Amino acid sequence: MPTLYHSPNSRSSRVIAQLMLMGKLDEVDVVVVDVQRHDGSGGPDPRNPHPEGKVPYLVTDQGQGIRESAAIMMYLDELFGQLLSPAIGAPDRGAYLSWMAYSGGVLDPVLVAAFSGLEHPALAGAYRGMSEVCTALEIALSEGDFLLGASLSVADILLASPFQWAPHLMPDSAIIKSWVERVGRRLDGEAIGAFEAQALSTLNALEDA
Repeated sequence: MPTLYHSPNSRSSRVIAQLMLMGKLDEVDVVVVDVQRHDGSGGPDPRNPHPEGKVPYLVTDQGQGIRESAAIMMYLDELFGQLLSPAIGAPDRGAYLSWMAYSGGVLDPVLVAAFSGLEHPALAGAYRGMSEVCTALEIALSEGDFLLGASLSVADILLASPFQWAPHLMPDSAIIKSWVERVGRRLDGEAIGAFEAQALSTLNALEDA
């Protein structure tokens, strides 16, 4: 059974959401660990094998470590029969892979820069800015309800998640706001919230022990 190292209310929460949507959460061993938070709370957890103490981190049945949300979410989707992605060789497989790479290669750096108030020609040249991100998402969503058209994919869960956590960073775009809401409706928010509450309780108990 793969092992997922997870910290409640963090980037790894989107992996939990994916597993719940696929009905595969009970087929992954979830280990709750602490991480350093932006507000200064938390800290490195010796139980977490991630080289930098981050989450998510997945260890496969063969003992191989997988890092980065996009890689972990693609691996789990493929492991459980590609329930949320186009089949290899399908016409929209390329678009799917592009969005998965876009998340870490463009969206995350742009959002971090916006959140931090950083502006520099090198950042804009390498990663673009919020205007370009907004345009890219709007163009894709003009073709359907989700990034690949009519069907929700792992890419939607991954790319919508930052705007679900930090709605103040969401572009002022009706089409993007509607997409984020649609993705949220497809996920079981109540079940995710209950899981995260239990994970936080587990983490607090470990810290108090």
